[in-house]
Amino acid sequence: MRQLLIPVVLGLSALTTQLVVAPATAQEAPKTFQAEDIFALEWANDVQISPNGRYVVYVRHGFDIMKDNTKRALWLVDTETGSHTPLFDDQHSYGNPSWSPDGSKLAFSSNRDGRNQIHVYHLATKTSSAITEVTESPRQFSWSPDGKHLAFLMNVAAEKTEYAKAVKKPKAPKGAKWAKPPVIVERTYYQRDGAGVLPDTYSQIFVVPSEGGTARQLTSGAFSHNGPLAWVDGGKALVFSANRNDDWEYQVNESDLWKVAVQDGALTQVTDMPGREWSPISSPNGEQLAFLHRGNEAIPYHNAKLRIMDLDDNDQRELLSDFDRSVDSPLWLSNDRLAIQYADRGRYKLAEVRLNGNKNEWVDDVGGVSVSRPYMSGMFSVAAGGNKVAYTRGSSYRPADVAVFDIPRRGAAKPQSFTALNDDVLGHRQLGKVHEFTYNSSFDDTEIHGWYITPPDYDPNKKYPLLLEIHGGPHLAYSPMFAAEQQRYAAEGYIVFYNNYRGSTSYGAEHALKLDGFYSSERDHADHMSGIDVLIEKGMVDPNNLFIAGGSAGGIATAYAVGLTDRFNAAAATNPVINWISKTLTADSYLGQITNQFPAMPWEDYDHYWKRSPLSMAGKVNTPVMLFSGENDRRVPMSEIEQFYQALQLRKVDTAMVRVPDASHGVTARPSNMIAKIEHTLAWFKLYHKK
Repeated sequence: MRQLLIPVVLGLSALTTQLVVAPATAQEAPKTFQAEDIFALEWANDVQISPNGRYVVYVRHGFDIMKDNTKRALWLVDTETGSHTPLFDDQHSYGNPSWSPDGSKLAFSSNRDGRNQIHVYHLATKTSSAITEVTESPRQFSWSPDGKHLAFLMNVAAEKTEYAKAVKKPKAPKGAKWAKPPVIVERTYYQRDGAGVLPDTYSQIFVVPSEGGTARQLTSGAFSHNGPLAWVDGGKALVFSANRNDDWEYQVNESDLWKVAVQDGALTQVTDMPGREWSPISSPNGEQLAFLHRGNEAIPYHNAKLRIMDLDDNDQRELLSDFDRSVDSPLWLSNDRLAIQYADRGRYKLAEVRLNGNKNEWVDDVGGVSVSRPYMSGMFSVAAGGNKVAYTRGSSYRPADVAVFDIPRRGAAKPQSFTALNDDVLGHRQLGKVHEFTYNSSFDDTEIHGWYITPPDYDPNKKYPLLLEIHGGPHLAYSPMFAAEQQRYAAEGYIVFYNNYRGSTSYGAEHALKLDGFYSSERDHADHMSGIDVLIEKGMVDPNNLFIAGGSAGGIATAYAVGLTDRFNAAAATNPVINWISKTLTADSYLGQITNQFPAMPWEDYDHYWKRSPLSMAGKVNTPVMLFSGENDRRVPMSEIEQFYQALQLRKVDTAMVRVPDASHGVTARPSNMIAKIEHTLAWFKLYHKK
């Protein structure tokens, strides 16, 4: 083992800042995927097809190399001519496109006036104007059936508490520079990763005339109301999801559907089932409501089920009751059929469901919206006539493009891609080849589904170093879609292995719950190691050069693994939980995590929390570990990696801590930080390659 002479604590150093270089000459042009190529990546999201099916407006995402952030522009695709033109593509940010019912107008959000407002674009005149003048960012837009109003959600400040009112403080003299005032926290849910300590606000429902005017608040009270917002009763009311019980913050597995009258704000509770009801959408004739439901058992995963309600008598029925997958994003095609999205074996699929329960699968390549790592992602929309669908279409070698298909009467759809957003950069790079395989875990013979990427110019007669990269969640899933991180590792000569270990979604409830009470543990560790052994047996992997990495839940698994085995040359753990006792009592996710993932409060079952903590095995770690985390992370606070760093330093284990300033749990949200994570990992692993 290589011993560092002094502790290594890294910031984002010259390693990061030197990555962006001038374009190479034609003679020097690299063949493989490079770090600077990440800034050139683009992807489509929020694709919205017009009611007549001719146009698709979408949010075109890309990275701004000068501002080091994500650009969001609105582009328009004409599905008849194939023309692809910008609606709004400038220094401002655009999002949330939503067609009016007649297709003549398009609502969207933009900060072009200094702060986010709702704007409406008129296709006939090619003009637009802001229709709101609000102080907070509006979201979850929903057009009224007659197109005369837009409903939306917006945060509203709560009334000051008695304690806050009681605090008296003299005013500062003119010109004085006093410290910032203290922040009073009395809420149960008081912080959120990426936002910090939250202002005392609650999400409320508003309506505004689509031609502009004063936004009128419909709901009130110390409750958070959630979209999407469904117009019912001929445009006289809106249905939404909320928990309006006094102890709602503690009831993490409960929410109901409510109806608010547009005229006077009168509230009516629509559902009262155990568990959560959400995602309501009204049928074209206004007689039925589709929505999603899941149970309230204190477990970390539930399948979302599709339910239909008759609005005249509130009678309900469940569709696809025996379908062991989670249904997402129901949209009506006609009064007797819906389109749904669901996750199945690492892929998002689109399908039609009829009210008699018959299901017909259309496509299985929805994805490409997560460009950093290959998480399942993507979305779709349907034309009002129920004859066309637009969606984000991804592949193993390209992020999401805009695709459209005519809805088939039966069988699979035949989609057509209307964009090729990354051919300009990826079309000139040799990418690693993505291979799919399954194997059985040595722990209990559970089938594990995974992928591995072979490096460009792969030679089957050679053996390559292996990099295991573990996904977060753990109740999420990887897919075979393009991923900048995995392709970058492959470009540097690694066979990159990733899988959907036990606990992953898209394989049914039983698979997702196989980590319940054992996260992380020898069980998921066996899932990973068994896959490595299979690849070694194939003769492609050098068993003397094994490396492990992962983020969030994958970071936990990485930190746990090096306490169980010395087989890895080095490890890179991004924002891992190290001590579940300290994590759950300092993180923003404490309410749901303690309720659903642990048998009791930390002080009531200390042994369980400690056994699941990588810190409990710090005394067994000999593997060099690099820890990477955002300094503003509130999902897994920075103190977690500090505990592991200091524990391993006390044991004189090679350790590096990379602290990312101003970054939250989504530490790779800014492109330079994504690059930094990749290149720091590569640099760390290079130190421990065996010849």
